[in-house]
Order: sequence, then structure tokens, then C-alpha cells
Amino acid sequence: MASTANHCLQLAGATESTRRWRISISCKKKSDKLAFKETKEGFVDYDRGQHEVSTKISGLRKDDIAARYRLRVAGNRFQMDWTVSEVAELVLSLNLSDDDDVDGLLNRWVGRFARKNFPFLIKELTQRGSIEHCNRVFRWLKNQKNYRARNDIYNMMIRLHARHNRTDQARGLFFEMQEWRCKPDVETYNAIINAHGRAGQWRWAMNIMDDMLRAAIPPSRSTYNNLINACGSSGNWKEALNVCKKMTENGVGPDLVTHNIILSAFKSGAQYSKALSYFELMKGTHIRPDTTTLNIVIHCLVKLRQYDKAIEIFNSMREKKSECTPDVVTFTSIIHLYSVCGQVENCEAAFNMMIAEGLKPNIVSYNALIGAYAARGMDNEAHLFFNEIKQNGFRPDIVSYTSLLNAYGRSQKPHKARQIFDRMKRNKLKPNLVSYNALIDAYGSNGLLADAIKILREMEQEGIQPNVVSICTLLAACGRCSRKVKIDTVLTAAEMRGIKLNTVAYNAAIGSCMNVGEYDKAIGLYKSMRKKKIKTDSVTYTVLISGCCKMSKYGEALSFMEEIMHLKLPLSKEVYSSAICAYSKQGQIVEAESTFNLMKSSGCYPDVVTYTAMLDAYNAAENWEKAYALFEEMEASSIKLDTIACAALMRSFNKGGQPGRVLSLAESMREKEIPFSDTIFFEMVSACSILQDWRTAVDMIKYIEPSLPVISSGCLNQFLHSLGKSGKIETMLKLFFKMLASGADVNLNTYSILLKNLLSSGNWRKYLEVLQWMEDAGIHPSKEMYHDISSFSQKCCGNENAAVIRERLESLKREFGDQISTSQPCESLVMESHSFA
Repeated sequence: MASTANHCLQLAGATESTRRWRISISCKKKSDKLAFKETKEGFVDYDRGQHEVSTKISGLRKDDIAARYRLRVAGNRFQMDWTVSEVAELVLSLNLSDDDDVDGLLNRWVGRFARKNFPFLIKELTQRGSIEHCNRVFRWLKNQKNYRARNDIYNMMIRLHARHNRTDQARGLFFEMQEWRCKPDVETYNAIINAHGRAGQWRWAMNIMDDMLRAAIPPSRSTYNNLINACGSSGNWKEALNVCKKMTENGVGPDLVTHNIILSAFKSGAQYSKALSYFELMKGTHIRPDTTTLNIVIHCLVKLRQYDKAIEIFNSMREKKSECTPDVVTFTSIIHLYSVCGQVENCEAAFNMMIAEGLKPNIVSYNALIGAYAARGMDNEAHLFFNEIKQNGFRPDIVSYTSLLNAYGRSQKPHKARQIFDRMKRNKLKPNLVSYNALIDAYGSNGLLADAIKILREMEQEGIQPNVVSICTLLAACGRCSRKVKIDTVLTAAEMRGIKLNTVAYNAAIGSCMNVGEYDKAIGLYKSMRKKKIKTDSVTYTVLISGCCKMSKYGEALSFMEEIMHLKLPLSKEVYSSAICAYSKQGQIVEAESTFNLMKSSGCYPDVVTYTAMLDAYNAAENWEKAYALFEEMEASSIKLDTIACAALMRSFNKGGQPGRVLSLAESMREKEIPFSDTIFFEMVSACSILQDWRTAVDMIKYIEPSLPVISSGCLNQFLHSLGKSGKIETMLKLFFKMLASGADVNLNTYSILLKNLLSSGNWRKYLEVLQWMEDAGIHPSKEMYHDISSFSQKCCGNENAAVIRERLESLKREFGDQISTSQPCESLVMESHSFA
């Protein structure tokens, strides 16, 4: 027993010793985290003002691959131990158009034996965005023996194709990965939904979402955001809201990105008021908006013409404590805002402010600024910034060229517009429909209708079909050129091409017919518009009312005014002015005043045209006191007077017995550099005659002299008559000589005024001399002119002078023979004066 016990003890001791000295061997791989850790490298060139920050990835190198592969590449000088980032740089440096060997380069890379490098290589390449290089590398990967299909590689490739709008190729990769037994995950579905959303194929995106649910893959917040964006970017904001509602019901709450996508959907669907309402609801959820949110809100406010609120948000973003600092998109929206308001100076100020705050303008910013200059016809400034685009390393796009083309068209330089159009094609940019329409407008707005039609035909030969904008442009050109036949031709061409006229097109057609005096044709188009149930707007009635007034059809104009009031359409200043003119011509001064007061009470502030129409109404009614009061109201409202308004005021002052104010107003016109017209000079001459202020009348000659060739004969004859009546015979003759030297119209009435004033002053010698001038000018004196000098010689001259006069008259009669005029120049002069007054 004892021996047995001892033996047991020995066994127990052996067991403890064995346990104590047992060695545990584990095979643990070296960690790859350091190999794929991203490191940032920076480069600064202080001389050129350039800097660059890049991210580098080393990847698995020669020492990290399996021993059998190390032996395989050892001693081979063509095998290079590059990092992943270096391989990406080398691949991107290859020129694929010259058939550079991508496969040969990659086969020299030692890291190809570690398939863990492959996802990071694809990531480096896809981030650079070169799709052709990525496709070549991806094809090489699939031919490697150690390649295994991975979700992340396919996801990156699908996203890259989505960025390049290659939806079919992205969908092909989606099906290919399943053939390689690589099951799509949530990120794959997100990428393919995003690809269809970018292409505007929101129904495809919805179907893919259903496939995702059938595959029992729960959608993430990004999935819903991509699907909402797919619907919203297509303008289908209702579907976007439905998806958002479904998202909330499934327990996935919206975040700031979701709200921004919904706002963008409202913007794409032109639901600007709904976007602002949603923004107010969003603020109630205590979600802080970011710069993207406020950019969308500013865009919507601009579209709704709430410019003050947009500027207020922009200023709040620029405050130092603001969390949402403005970016390039913000400044571009503000440039567009000022462009819509016509404030070109502020457009350039906003552009300079963007640069001053360290932001680099993009091509959209430049296009917005060039478009602002183009809208005002400022071609020099537009061309300056167009050149700056190229200087700053950008390539002008189709919008840049079209905006510059439009600038030349609006500045009445259609041939330069054509040069820009040709340069666009030389730079391998294909003109689109907007470009052709801008060129058609450049020719049409300058009266070159034949050239505009040639552009239309050229456009069709290039395979671009004209739209309703093209037709509107041609119709407006027909009106400017006063081509009645061409209007019908353009309308027929639109019908043959299946282009249905909209409200804008009908307005252009009606306006063109009114411009060429085709009243019945314009009314026919209006009736056709109503028959086809095409909505009329305020522009339609503006064209009709103003056209009727131009053709003196005041009753018809007032009937259209009643119709627009019945429809409760917004009235423009032109409509109010035309209605006041119509009431005035009909003698309905009370109705004219009522319309004027209605205009002011409705918030449509009268401009100089409206005030002028009201002044004419008071003049026609001989209500001078109200005309004076209206003038004072104009001054109080800081209304800038023009030539027509000043003429109406002068007429009121002269007829109201205040000729002194006419001369004061003329002095004010000189200070403000308001151009003088025939009517202005006529009223000034009348004022001088009433006041018998002949010194001022004489001083007027130096102001009239530059305009003598274009001033009407009636105005000049009245001036000669006033000078002669005042006894300023020498001054009268000097003015007459200036008229002859300038080539002004000198007729029988002009000579009649000279002769009568010379006879009144007893200067019979100059009288006979003027008769000789008439003979030299080929103007035959009337019988009354001979009779007047004969009577004068019998009554006021001595016998000797009378004999001289008779002898001279006989000589003149023999020269003229029976061609002596029997007209009555005095009556003609009276007619001219009345027509001017």
C-alpha cells in the first residue's frame, strides 16, 4: 500500500511539473493599421502664392507581402516598391489617348501581390475623378489571381460612374458584382439610387428601393436622403415629401441633410413659397441651418422678389459671430439678385467682396456677373470679365459665350455677336437652343430680320428645333421692322413645326401687329387666344391698351381697361399711363384723375410717363392750376423730368400765363443736361414773345444753332417771326444765314416772314435782294409779295426809289414769267404755328 501511495504521489508531482513548463505558441500577424494610415503632406510656394495639401497612403510594401512573392521579385530591377499613392499618381500621369500601357505599369508594382492594397488604390483613383483611368485599373484588378470581389470596390466604382452621369454603366456594375457572388449591401444600394437620382430617373430609384426592401436590407438615413434627392432634383417635390413621410414612419428621423434636400426639392419644383414655409417649420425643430440651407432660402427669396429679406439674411451670414459663413454660392446668388434689380454696380461690388474674403469665384460666379452686364448691354465690361475667366484658369462654357453674345446683341452690335458665336464653335462647344435664340434676338432687335431668319434655318440644319422663344423673338423683330407679311409667315412657320404659341408668344404677335398698324389682325389674335383658352396676363392688356392709344382708338382702349379691371390682373405703369391718355382724349378728365389716384393708392408709384400723361390731360382741359400742382408734386416725389414732360409743363406755363417759368425750366434743363426738342424751342420762343424778352430770344440762337439741321421749319419760322416782330432785323437775318449754312429746311413761308419783317422796317432794298435769293434758290415768289412791295413803293418811297423798285420788279417778273406762286404763305405760317401749339 505504501508503495502504491508513493507511486501516486510521484504521478501527481509529474503532472504539476508538466503543467508548469507547457509552452503556448500563437501565430499572430503583424498589424496593417499603420500601413493604411493616412498622412497629410503640405506644399507652399510663397513666391507664386500657391499651396497644396494632399493625403498619402503607404499600403503594404515589399517587406509586408508573403515570402514567396518577395523571392519572386528579389533581384528584379524592374519591380518597384511604390506606395499606393505613388502608384495612383503614376497611373494618372499616363496619357490614355496615346495608348500608354497601364497594365505594364501596374505589373511592375510589388504591392500587387497584397490584395489589401486594391481597395485603397481604387479609393485614391476615384477621389481624383478620372473615370477612364479607374476603368483600366479595375479591369486589370479583375485579371489578377489574388483578386477577390469586394463590396467597397464596387461601391466606389458605382459612385464614380454616378458622378460622371454614366447611369447605365453604374447599373451594369451593380449586376456584375452579383455575378461575382458579391452581395450588394446598403452602401451599394445608396450608390445606385444616387446614380439614378443624378440622371433624373426617380422611378428607377423607387424601384431599386423596393428591391432593397425585398432583399431584407434595411435602408439607412442616407438611403432615404438619396431617394428624396432623386425625386426632388427631378422637380417631383410631392414624391419627395411622401418619401420623407415614409422615412419618419419607419423610425428614421430626418437630419439637416434631409431638410436641405427637401428645400432643394421645393426649389427645383419652383415652389418657392412652400420652401420658405418649410424653413420656418424647420426652425421650430431646433435644427440649426447651415450655409446650404440659407443659400436655398436666399434663392427662393430672390425668385419671389423679396430682395430686402434676402439681403438681410446675407448680411447676417457675414457677421463675425455667425456660424453660417457665406460661400461662393451665396455670393453668386447675391450677384444674381442685384442683376435682376438692374444694379450692375452692386453686382461688381459683391464680386469684389467675395474675392476680398478669400473665396475663389467659380465659372458660375463669372457667368452671373457677365449676365448682369449683358442685360444692360454693357459689352465692354462683359468682355473684360470673359477674358478674366481664362486668365484665372477656367474654361468658358456655353453659358459664358451665350452671355457675351447677348451683351453684344443688346449693345446693337449683332456682327460682333456672330463672331462670338463662331468662336464658340471653333472652341468645340456646341451651341444650344439658348445660344441660337440669343443670336436671333441680336439680329432681330437691330432690325436685321433677314439675318435672324437665316439663323433660324441654320439652327434647324444643325438638328436643333426652334421653340416658342425663337418664334417670340422673330415676331418682335417683325414689329420693329414694320413687316406685316413676315408676321403671318412666322406664325405659319410655327404652326407647321408644331410649336404651340403660349401667352408670351401671343403677346409678342399682338404687339407686333399693333406696331405695324394691323389693328384687326391684333384683335383676331386676341380672340384666338381666348378661344384656345390660353391665359391672358397683364402684358396682353398692356400691349392692347397702349396699341389702341397709339392708333387713336381710345374707346377700344378703355374697353380693354374695363376688362383688365374685371379680371383683377395687376396693372402696370404703362397701362395706367395709356388709360389716362385715353380718358384725356375722350374728354373724361374726372376719370383720368380717378385712374391716377387709383394708381397711387394701389402702390404702383407713377413715373415720369404717367405724370406727363396727366399733364397733357390737364392741358387739354385747360386746367392750368392743377397742372402747376402736379408739377410741384413731381418735384416733391423727386421725379426726373425728361424732354416730353418738360414740353408738357412749358405748354401749361405758357397757356396759364406764366411764361417766366418756361424760361426757368429751360435753364434747369440745361443744368440737368436734358436734351431740347422742337417743342421745347417753340415754347421758349413763345414765352420770349409773351414776355417781350428779346435778349433771351437772341441768346437762344447759340443753343439752337447745333440743332438747326433737325429742327422743324415751323419752329424756325416762328423764331424768325418773333425776332422780326421785335425789330431785331439783323439778328433775324443772321439766323436765316445760319439756317442756310446748316442745310435746314427753308421754304416759301420762311422767305415770306423775312419779306414782311423787312418791309415793316422799311428796308426795301433788302426786300428786293431776298426776292433775288428766292430766284437763285428756285423758289418762286407769290403775287402777294410783288403786290406788297408795289404798294410800299407808291406810299412810302419817293419817286426816284419807286422807279427803281418798279424797274427791279419788272426784271424779276420777266425772269419768273408765269411761274409766280399764288399761295398764301401767311396762312401757311398760321397753320404751322397752330399745329405746333
